[in-house]
Amino acid sequence: MIYDIERRGMHAADRIIAVSGLTKNIIVNRYGIPSEKVEVVYNGVERNGGRNYNYETSAIKKDEKIVLFLGRITMQKGPEYFLGAARKVLQVMPNVKFVMAGSGDMMHRSIELAAQLGIGHKVLFTGFLRGEDVDKVYRMADLYVMPSVSEPFGIAPLEALNNDIPVIISRQSGVSEVLKHVLKVDFWDINEMANKMVAVLKYPPLQTALRQHGNYEVRKLRWEESAKKCLQVYEQAVMTYQPG
Repeated sequence: MIYDIERRGMHAADRIIAVSGLTKNIIVNRYGIPSEKVEVVYNGVERNGGRNYNYETSAIKKDEKIVLFLGRITMQKGPEYFLGAARKVLQVMPNVKFVMAGSGDMMHRSIELAAQLGIGHKVLFTGFLRGEDVDKVYRMADLYVMPSVSEPFGIAPLEALNNDIPVIISRQSGVSEVLKHVLKVDFWDINEMANKMVAVLKYPPLQTALRQHGNYEVRKLRWEESAKKCLQVYEQAVMTYQPG
């Protein structure tokens, strides 16, 4: 039913804005929409301040490295792959805490999986966060990981880079099209994901390089620019409109 509604809406539209090339390909190939009717406009992020998290207010020990998963805990976001990689990281780096911030239909299953993997004491589930708490959890992180199975775009990596956090993302995400100074993995490859987590956490020069280059890169991805591109699409639609 949802597919039928989406398809009717897309065929009725004069122009369609997709948030990534990945999404455009889905629209063209699965919904039968002409490619020239679909414009890609990437999402953006607002600039904010730096890192100033106070560890004294946290249950996490000051000497522990923090790896963050932030998003809906659903199959689409790949929480089980994050936990599988976490287990492998902890085998070589015991001083790491994994924070899963968010809620979703796989939350209880993820809690159970963490326990089954023997890492329940190393994984903190915060539940859904908003406002100040989101900023706080970003600023406390040493690394952000988005292992999404399928992601039209993915704004959270931009927010992480905006907070000077190194980022690992899945290649199966729209945001991987625009970010160059991040580490990329296939969502199912938990060995490679774990190896890259360890590399970032163990080697400060790599962490510094990812922070600096990633932060510079994300400055070019602003909502104002996205809005300008959307406006151009609207103007083109108006100029070429032919009443039926």
